Amino acid sequence: MRKLGLLFLVLVLVASVAVARPAYRLALIEQFHLVPDKDGVRTITCQYCHINPGGGPGWNPFGELVRSNLKTSINQALYDALAEMKDSSGDGYPDVLKVFAGFLPGDPNSKPLVSVDFLMQAFLKAGGLDIYKPK
Repeated sequence: MRKLGLLFLVLVLVASVAVARPAYRLALIEQFHLVPDKDGVRTITCQYCHINPGGGPGWNPFGELVRSNLKTSINQALYDALAEMKDSSGDGYPDVLKVFAGFLPGDPNSKPLVSVDFLMQAFLKAGGLDIYKPK
């Protein structure tokens, strides 16, 4: 009986972790105003924060920044990471501008073809950091 209880506890813990991860990806999609999944096709991978498209251990530099800000909610952690105006990937573009332009903030190979100044002007005109505030 004790083994059965232990097995049940392990299954509950594994299931809760598996359920939590997609919630983070869905929160990111909503908060960053990305195209949601459609017809069972995953349009946004976990590579905004993870090294692997399917998520799991191994975070990219932006993911590490989000993790360091995860104190209350994923939404607040995402916002706080963007508010730091860091360039996690070291490619010359602040994370918030890469997100605004539709690129992956933790990937130095994923970067806009326009200047930082041009993007900043468009970003500020669109509402600046307020467009990513948690709801």
